[in-house]
Amino acid sequence: MTREKLSRPQLERVYVKVTSDFDAAGYMQPRTITWEDGRTFQIEQVRDFRPANTVRMNLPGDCYTVIIQGQEKHLFFEHSAPLYSGRVGRWFVEVEG
Repeated sequence: MTREKLSRPQLERVYVKVTSDFDAAGYMQPRTITWEDGRTFQIEQVRDFRPANTVRMNLPGDCYTVIIQGQEKHLFFEHSAPLYSGRVGRWFVEVEG
């Protein structure tokens, strides 16, 4: 009997354009995702939100569990380092690479 090595697929970050709204309390609600090729997808629902630090760059971030075309996806917001005062952060998704 041989033992097969189970490996996880490699995930790659893809930075995307996101339109979002801010409510009166300052909470950010993503509304659409636009890929680099111009395809835009409506976010039908935000199911969950939780803090999620980015391991590679040791930056604080957030993970949004969203529904797009009826499917659950994860959308991440990576907060910018404090030395970039003009930038709040950027959005990314993880895709199999």
